[in-house]
Amino acid sequence: MRIGRNFRNTWAVLLMGVLPLVPVTPVWAACRADSGLTRAALVELYTSEGCSSCPPADRRLGTLVQAGPRIVPLALHVDYWDSIGWKDPFAQPAFARRQAWEVQANQHRTSFTPHFFVNGREVLDWRADLGDNLKPAAAPSTARITVAAEPASASGLRLKVDGTVVDTGRSHGPLQLFVVLTEGKLSSQVDAGENRGVRLDHDAVARQWIGPIAVSGNSVMFARTVDVPQLPGGHVGVVAFIQDASTAEVLQAVGTGFCKAT
Repeated sequence: MRIGRNFRNTWAVLLMGVLPLVPVTPVWAACRADSGLTRAALVELYTSEGCSSCPPADRRLGTLVQAGPRIVPLALHVDYWDSIGWKDPFAQPAFARRQAWEVQANQHRTSFTPHFFVNGREVLDWRADLGDNLKPAAAPSTARITVAAEPASASGLRLKVDGTVVDTGRSHGPLQLFVVLTEGKLSSQVDAGENRGVRLDHDAVARQWIGPIAVSGNSVMFARTVDVPQLPGGHVGVVAFIQDASTAEVLQAVGTGFCKAT
């Protein structure tokens, strides 16, 4: 019996509704960044989707994503607002602990959101003072960091980081390397809490935090394969920085930008 074209097309449509769809896995492209010896500004924003005053600060951080290699933005979502009605899907308890440590290192006592730090130094009035705090980013640095991310599999990246501290005779405390996997172009429709009914957009969100890794002598090397979230646009990046464990001063930072999927 001859089957007409329309009949075959009908069955094709029906089978598409029955058979499971195979997800398309992006192929991650390699990306690399070298800080050089010009100091970059690591801009940390402690934020939360449960905080009504945070969205303007989130947008301000988002403008820094395209500001160039001398500014490295990083959004750390804290969990201490989760109890008032909305659980932030990007929050991690470790970020609240890090915020408390940086507050203490700055000889202050109070953690709050939104809360900016530039190279480990607290910015109390971010609307007025954030720009001024970014200007020292053009000063020479005592550290250099090279970071590379290469495809390790369909769902993973192989991260390699090399850090070198220039011996200038300057005294400092123990130095530590941190490596952070970030995501951009994220959004949430908030259904409860202070931002109920608001759609929030986020960039440079810290998703995987690796460290501290001790800097031994004047150098540090790190390599690890990490799983990468399956984002359609491939908005994944890597940030690495070296920080003084005693004072919280960030000697150098570098970010790859997006390691785009193809």
